Amino acid sequence: MSSIVVIGAQWGDEGKGKVVDYLAQKADAVVRYSGGSNAGHTVVVHDVPYKLRLLPSGILYHGKICILGNGVVINPGVVLQEIKEMHDKGVDISRIAISDRAHVVLPYHQRLDELQEEALGKAKIGTTKGGIGPCYMDKVARVGIRVCDLMDPEVFAEKLAINVKAKNDIITKIYGGEPFDYDAMLKEYLAYAEELRPYVTDTGVILDEIFASGKKVLFEGAQATFLDIDHGTYPYVTSSNPTAGNASTGSGVGPRFIDHVLGVVKAYTTRVGAGPFVTELHDTDGPGHQIRETGHEYGTVTGRPRRCGWLDAFMLKYSARLNSLDGLAITRLDVLDQMPRIKMCVGYKIDGVEIKQIPASLKTLSKVEPVYEEFNGWMTDTSGCRSFEELPAGARKYLNRISEVAGVELAIVSVGPNRDQTIVLKDML
Repeated sequence: MSSIVVIGAQWGDEGKGKVVDYLAQKADAVVRYSGGSNAGHTVVVHDVPYKLRLLPSGILYHGKICILGNGVVINPGVVLQEIKEMHDKGVDISRIAISDRAHVVLPYHQRLDELQEEALGKAKIGTTKGGIGPCYMDKVARVGIRVCDLMDPEVFAEKLAINVKAKNDIITKIYGGEPFDYDAMLKEYLAYAEELRPYVTDTGVILDEIFASGKKVLFEGAQATFLDIDHGTYPYVTSSNPTAGNASTGSGVGPRFIDHVLGVVKAYTTRVGAGPFVTELHDTDGPGHQIRETGHEYGTVTGRPRRCGWLDAFMLKYSARLNSLDGLAITRLDVLDQMPRIKMCVGYKIDGVEIKQIPASLKTLSKVEPVYEEFNGWMTDTSGCRSFEELPAGARKYLNRISEVAGVELAIVSVGPNRDQTIVLKDML
């Protein structure tokens, strides 16, 4: 038996999809344990991009069991569209399993997401407006509708009626919006239910059987550490726990089944939406602009330009502690190939005094100044390198310093989007 949790160690968009896809070669099952269709992964196979939102990245291999765990919130229309697209491209969809305990995203969740975000004005979070937050709100408030409810027409009709009435009251009386038609929504979702039915099961039991037979499992995180509802830059976070600890809760297996945790890190830092960003670059024609354009840093789901900045290794050190990282996967190193000078944040200071932790208070965090180390760029194309020794000396020095500050071994270095552009230093599965 062997298992690994792959998590984003920054604010998301680190390239987890590519890393999971690569590691899935050796896995028997790939499990999504949190988030929803707000999580976009792009995987490139033979120069063909596949954009995934709910399906685990392991779907691109024949015969892998691909699980959407109970911690995921499921938009039936989105997941069915993804399944159709994969089928049309000749991808094996026969081994998809969806937890009957996962919660369902409904149209009123999406409408409330939009209305709540608009009402916040300048204080808006920057959500994808996919209804993820309101769905998790219903889950915590114990009024949510689960996949098992959707599978039972009588139960679903009853619960939907209660929810539509409650949500229509909020939409019309508080926000002045248009109410939803219950009958139309019931008909639409009952049709989804029949399409989803072949995939729905108790996925915790499947995982128990997989582990009992000594097979390998890969847990795929959505979003990332600093978007965690408890440990991220609250309130500019997601509505779930994408950190490694939730791999157990969000999939229905005990923590003793988790063997390794791999943190995926861009060679620089990006984030989407509002919130603090200590190393952000605000230039329009300098290194920040160069990183965005070279790295095509635009959202997979939204198309929004990502905010870009230097690598924050101090933040990474916190992420390593929080997630018990025992390996780092550094991605997009090639984006820095033509940068003459590169900076890395190795510490934080406030009023000239270095601090030992990342402040929970955003007011305090806004006062933080980064402590930078500066490196000479290697000014050499790394996309063709296939071993650590082949990388330019400057690139190796930069990578080793990331590992040193974070206190975690390098496991993978990615120098491009394709599977073969992956340098493995530590085999963790």
